[in-house]
Amino acid sequence: MTHPPTSSTTPVLVTGGTGTLGGHVVPLLRAAGQEVRVLTRGTRHTGGDGITYVTGDLRTGEGVEAAVDGVHTVLHLAGGPKGDDEATRTLVRAAARADVRHLAYISVVGADRVPLAWLRTKLESERAIAGSGIGWTVLRAAQFHELTLTMIEKMTRLPVLPAPGGLRLQPVAAREVAVRLAELTLGEPSGRVPDMTGPEVHDLATLARSYLDLRGGRRRPKLPVRIPGKAGRAYRSGENLTLRDALVGKMTWAEFLAERMAG
Repeated sequence: MTHPPTSSTTPVLVTGGTGTLGGHVVPLLRAAGQEVRVLTRGTRHTGGDGITYVTGDLRTGEGVEAAVDGVHTVLHLAGGPKGDDEATRTLVRAAARADVRHLAYISVVGADRVPLAWLRTKLESERAIAGSGIGWTVLRAAQFHELTLTMIEKMTRLPVLPAPGGLRLQPVAAREVAVRLAELTLGEPSGRVPDMTGPEVHDLATLARSYLDLRGGRRRPKLPVRIPGKAGRAYRSGENLTLRDALVGKMTWAEFLAERMAG
């Protein structure tokens, strides 16, 4: 059964609404006139600006049923290094018992192609959502510029720069992904939509070199590293990339760095 787009009188529940992506998406939903309910593990003050914070934990299920009560649309952004699949199943079970009609989810490019445990939890989350009986939308995105920068900063603190052979990334701006997610969340359930990626593909050494050049840091000697096993073969084959039929963001890595350094 097809339901109309979300009404502004019915709040959208956002999990992970206080994170990097949520910090961009929530204001966009509010700008569209949408009341927003944010599920958080810690207690936060509700400021009367159309955003309500509710306490709950997707890992234990505590507070989740109350969070979905009276909600027609859920945007699931919450994630971590492990356990995302179990957290998603908890959310799906509560949503299925409530009046949720649209469950939107942010996943990762290559979730079904790169054999890493973390990506496997993303794929299992997708499957739980698709099999929930609720209208659903899944957007897979490439690694955000912000997360790429965190990784590069850690790498460049080392005396030598690790250079995993064949590993390439196509980082995308979180705020551009947020625009797409807000649009999808407020629209009809769309199933699996085209992946969203950044406009360029870089290896890690190139990303690190541009960061060091902008910071005025010295070049580091590179240490070639071979990623072992099936995951290594997948990365060398570009299975973590979407080179065709993707929605491509506009902000380049260099533009992101320049903006971040200026800030």
